Amino acid sequence: MKKNIVAMMLTLCFAVSAVACSSKADEAPEETAVVTEETTEEAPAEETEEATEETSEEATEETSEEATEETTEEAAEETEAAGEVMTHDDFVAAEVDTEVTVETYVQAKQGWWEDNGVGQASIYTQAEDGAYFLYNMPCTEEEYNQLNEGTKIRVTGYKSEWEGEVEITDAKFEILDGNFVAEAKDVTAELAADTLIDSQNEFVSFKDMTVEPSTDADGNEVAFLYNYDGSGEQGSDLYFNVSADGNTYTFTVESYLCDKDSDVYKAVEGLNVGDVVDMEGFLYWYQGVNPHITSVTVK
Repeated sequence: MKKNIVAMMLTLCFAVSAVACSSKADEAPEETAVVTEETTEEAPAEETEEATEETSEEATEETSEEATEETTEEAAEETEAAGEVMTHDDFVAAEVDTEVTVETYVQAKQGWWEDNGVGQASIYTQAEDGAYFLYNMPCTEEEYNQLNEGTKIRVTGYKSEWEGEVEITDAKFEILDGNFVAEAKDVTAELAADTLIDSQNEFVSFKDMTVEPSTDADGNEVAFLYNYDGSGEQGSDLYFNVSADGNTYTFTVESYLCDKDSDVYKAVEGLNVGDVVDMEGFLYWYQGVNPHITSVTVK
């Protein structure tokens, strides 16, 4: 009987143990699942953050590199647009209507004015190897006042031609360090020569020329005219004829350059036919040589 009781008790203990073991076995997967779930949640988040940071850094680096490349390219394009600085020979060889860049020095200014709110001026300039006339170059009045005689400037614009006068139009400029004032070159002997064109727009001089008569609107012979046909008045451009070696030429006092109060304007108004004169000025061109005179001395 006792044996049976003991056996039953042993059997009961085994059963309870089995149930307990079974319960732990059932609970273990839950704990493992929780750990696995936490690990899964934590690991991807950290990896994602690291991956995001790396991606952001790479993207920032790429964007920075692209921005740098774009800035460099833009700077290169701007430099290329400005063009290389030409010698005067390069300028002469360039086709009309092409972009040109030169470095030159202000010699004289033909006045400043506004056109539709945009300031501009025409300027006579010259470097050691040749001269350039800057026609209607945009500039503010403040910039114009900085362009004193001898001031060095770099100019980028377009080579143009009007009635034989070669000039630079639509120009932009910047002031550089440096100073040069040209001395007048005597071109009297070249007046009738084809080589005179090589000195176009330069500061030049003429010696021992004789004042020849002009004909005014009433048919009278006079030493000068207000405007080319005598239709002007004091303050207009002055035109007068002078001769050398049997050839007669028409010279001009440009009123924008030398107004009615200037010494040269008054000197031409005082000329008489037959006077012998020395002159200085800029070798402008209009259907042939037509110097803009800045100085007249009666001999």
